[in-house]
Amino acid sequence: MSDLSPAIEVTNLRKLYGEKAAVDGLTLTVPRGCFFGFLGPNGAGKTTTIKMLMGLAPPTSGSISLLGLPMPGHALEIKQLIGLVPDESLLFDHLTGGEFIEFVGRIYGLDRAVARERACELMDLFELGGNGRKLINEYSKGMRKRVAMAAALIHRPQLYLMDEPFEGVDAVGARLMKDILLEQVRHGATIFLTSHVLEVVERLCDRVAIINEGRVVRDGSMAELREGSETLEDAFVRAVGVDRSGETLDWL
Repeated sequence: MSDLSPAIEVTNLRKLYGEKAAVDGLTLTVPRGCFFGFLGPNGAGKTTTIKMLMGLAPPTSGSISLLGLPMPGHALEIKQLIGLVPDESLLFDHLTGGEFIEFVGRIYGLDRAVARERACELMDLFELGGNGRKLINEYSKGMRKRVAMAAALIHRPQLYLMDEPFEGVDAVGARLMKDILLEQVRHGATIFLTSHVLEVVERLCDRVAIINEGRVVRDGSMAELREGSETLEDAFVRAVGVDRSGETLDWL
């Protein structure tokens, strides 16, 4: 594994469901140490791509390499090096937040005492310490997202794959989570993030790829994507070919 290799390298990736291509010839390179935004309209193939990167869905064709290691041949080794926050936070509802985070640490091979200590520290870092005895099934959606992100951090991964990590999180919680993620990037980690909240992506990400109908239609730095005084939203709408500025309803 070379530190000079990209964090993510995807070539001609396809995923078919029946005759429909959810991802259709996707080629993408994510440099190490960057905050990378992966954007697209609903149904564009973002979650399917994330699932293939996580090893949850086998590609129909094409290649995936994470941190210089090819999938699926090195899947077990790769999983030790990445942190995952899926769109649906599938947590164990009958554990407390701290117990779940400790459990994830143990899965990644941490000693029991280390896993327990880090779980307590992460509960405090994510401002969940006051809910130490509350079961996860009593948590709000935003609290569940915090627990999922805390669990993704416990083994200090090199690469984070995050699908809509701020969905359902209030402004205070989102600000806390953003600050923690930016600190991880400053320490050399790579973050691959999908989000429908373009203002968040614009504020956090160094580079962005826009996907539409299973293919990358734009890819570059934030400055390269925007023209003049454009916002990321302007660039996104232009890239996916949607312009409804003149559409109105007479009765509305």
